[in-house]
Amino acid sequence: MNAQTERLVLQGEAGALEALRDTAAAAHGVAVLAHPHPLFGGTMHNKVVQTLARAFVQCGYTAVRFNFRGVGESAGTHDAGRGELADLLAVVDQVAADGPIALAGFSFGAFVTSHALAQLWSARDVRHAVLVGTAASRFAVAPVPAEAHARTLVLHGESDDTVPLASVLDWARPQTLPVTVIPGVGHFFHGQLPLLKNLVVRHLQAPG
Repeated sequence: MNAQTERLVLQGEAGALEALRDTAAAAHGVAVLAHPHPLFGGTMHNKVVQTLARAFVQCGYTAVRFNFRGVGESAGTHDAGRGELADLLAVVDQVAADGPIALAGFSFGAFVTSHALAQLWSARDVRHAVLVGTAASRFAVAPVPAEAHARTLVLHGESDDTVPLASVLDWARPQTLPVTVIPGVGHFFHGQLPLLKNLVVRHLQAPG
């Protein structure tokens, strides 16, 4: 992302995990970011994931994005979300063993992040969660803990033809979980990444 981006090699249950870390000045927490579907070209270099990293760094978080098993230099093979959840939890353990954390993901990464949030919410100080293009039409996305709703931002493009907005609303409706819809925007936020970043920054800087 910039000259200060640090390359890491972490350890997952399937072997090495490739990661990148961008450290904020006077960081007050660590954000772990999950990328879209590995079998459809998703990596930690995805532009939405990079945009999320920039937003978190701007708001005082050290941002760590990583490649799921079988992607780039990460060992192992795709595991339909089960092993990827283990990967995400392993990254959190190694880069943010204590202190405040934030979780964010895009598409398949948002699905995996939802399960990490459900698992970590009661055990860790989770300050924020950001779910973008949540793949609710393709995977069983975990409900957001009720106490986490105020700290969770769900963003979706109105014109998403990869994950229809209706599927995300169907997931969110039983929880009465708000979804921020961006009119006219598709799954990959083409031409609207600055808007995506601004919405995430606004969420991270909101009082309370």
